[in-house]
Amino acid sequence: MKRQIKPVLAIALTIIASSCSVGSNEKSMATADNPQPTAVANQGIRGKWDIETIVFSDSLQVRPDEEAHGRTQHINFGDSTYFIQTNCNTFSGIYTLIGDSITFGDGMMTEMACDNMATEDALRKILPDIATLCLENDSVVRLVGHNASDYIILRKAN
Repeated sequence: MKRQIKPVLAIALTIIASSCSVGSNEKSMATADNPQPTAVANQGIRGKWDIETIVFSDSLQVRPDEEAHGRTQHINFGDSTYFIQTNCNTFSGIYTLIGDSITFGDGMMTEMACDNMATEDALRKILPDIATLCLENDSVVRLVGHNASDYIILRKAN
């Protein structure tokens, strides 16, 4: 029985890993010899993205829309900078994107006291751990932490 589980597990892990990767053009541009941020990937994420869900360990979820009804909370990606607007505070800094790997550098954050700071607290906790980016159909981005069960779902803003 154990011998049958290992091949199935290997196949499942391969499918999961390949389903959350960028296209071959982006990967071919970022190699060990050329560790430059990929222009194609940067173009794909540039712009405004609404924060849909922040998930920790596939169990604890923060949904910004439920935390602050009627106020969109979003991330705006520039060439190498990001700006985050929550219901109360803002974050900004630089990010590095190489292939499907993304790193958020140290940034600045306003620190106004608010009635509900669940989104700010979740972002403060998860952003330093984000490691990969999955762009799905040019309308959904999944920012995945080193632990794959920690991630942020973004939806392209209208």
